[in-house]
Amino acid sequence: MATKDTAGHSGAGTDADVVVVGAGPTGLLLAGDLAAAGARTVLVERRPPGLSNLTRAFGVHARTLELLDARGLSDELVATGLTLNSLRPFRRLEFDLTRLRTRFPFILITPQYEVERLLERRARDAGADIRYATGLTGLRQNASGVVAEVGGTSELAARYLVGTDGARSTVRRRLGLPFPGGSVIRSMVLADVRLAEPPDDLPTVNVTDDTIALILPFGDGWYRVMGWDRNRQPPDSEPVEAAEIRELTRRTLGSDFGMGEPRWMSRFSCDERQVPDYRDRRVFLAGDAAHIHSPAGGQGLNTGLQDAANLSWRLAAALRRDAADPEALLDGYHAERYPVGRTVIRSSGAILRLAMAGSPLRRAARTVLAGGLMTLPPVVRQGMGQVTGLGIAYPAPRGSHPLTGRRVPDLALREGRLYELLRTGDFVLVTPPHAAPADHPGVRRAHWRDPERDLELLIRPDAYIAWASAHPDAAALREALHHWTGVA
Repeated sequence: MATKDTAGHSGAGTDADVVVVGAGPTGLLLAGDLAAAGARTVLVERRPPGLSNLTRAFGVHARTLELLDARGLSDELVATGLTLNSLRPFRRLEFDLTRLRTRFPFILITPQYEVERLLERRARDAGADIRYATGLTGLRQNASGVVAEVGGTSELAARYLVGTDGARSTVRRRLGLPFPGGSVIRSMVLADVRLAEPPDDLPTVNVTDDTIALILPFGDGWYRVMGWDRNRQPPDSEPVEAAEIRELTRRTLGSDFGMGEPRWMSRFSCDERQVPDYRDRRVFLAGDAAHIHSPAGGQGLNTGLQDAANLSWRLAAALRRDAADPEALLDGYHAERYPVGRTVIRSSGAILRLAMAGSPLRRAARTVLAGGLMTLPPVVRQGMGQVTGLGIAYPAPRGSHPLTGRRVPDLALREGRLYELLRTGDFVLVTPPHAAPADHPGVRRAHWRDPERDLELLIRPDAYIAWASAHPDAAALREALHHWTGVA
């Protein structure tokens, strides 16, 4: 995104427009977007510099790749990993991702640190001030701003603060916000290993009466192994042994595939939790700080990045006063993303509970669902849309065009690909080729290639349709531009 003029920011007496807490993927994308929009952005992270953030995330879905495409990063990220054309929650159920209508009809398997590397480079290039070994120790806020206590001895005054600091979020705790929910599975184990005789069919997953095991390739000779044993559930504090991983894999998949010594192992419990409100006055929560859920479907990293993409343009617009009602625009973040987080919790939890089915009745239900109902085309389409993020849509005002609130694909326009045009961070107004609307600040103008298309679209910076009309409508367009961008 191109750097924009910061005129209109009234940040006198502040150290930053926005302080972002937590340098995982969510925080890095958010900081990069804000800095590219001209906001003075400080990102603080308690980890020291150079310490790899080895976490459970390894899959990047199609919608996330589209959002990274709108930031010029997707092709470089795809080159770091392995693309898989199908997703298989169970052996009898498979989603054919090649059917997806997107530039990225696959799931990308790549380590989370590759995502972070690209996002950090972009954020620094845009001018974000990234400070490692600097944890948040306190915060206070009033009607005009937030003061963050960092590093134990310093304070940062900002207009807004965003907590992207994970499931144990210090920001959330300092706000005193509840994080209701509970554990869905205990003592899952995972490891990154090399395999002397990798399975032919990857990814490989199986579920028995008492165990679950999954093997995913990173594409560089390393494999992620994840598993669970109903009859062995020690506390998370108990170290994982390589022998435990091998035995679990043999029992569930029939072989340990010549597993070598792991480079990393972890034991964890999986909770389902969601904060009741993603906004507390001038403080926002995103990613795992706002919601955590089952790893089934690999939706965690992706949901957090989409939180950031939804919030960043709103904060930038509020800082520039680019909307008719900045407070309502900021409230729209919770209104749109909270239901998405709730749906991800429910859908990923349902997949995991099916896999964990313990009673004969529940196992029979799993067989029926995986072999029948869940293979029906409408169910498959809905499932793929949910997991990949392509099916997510936001509520639209009554009477709106049916496209309003929906994700927009990478349209072929006279000016080029839509997602390349979105790299400036502006709204994009798509009109018929014969239309010549006036220029509007913060809005890029584009035209359909097809001379017969009369559809008008106002597309938000996060690639969702803000407004649509089946034919040119100057009055309605002026109203939409005023609502979303503040243009009179």
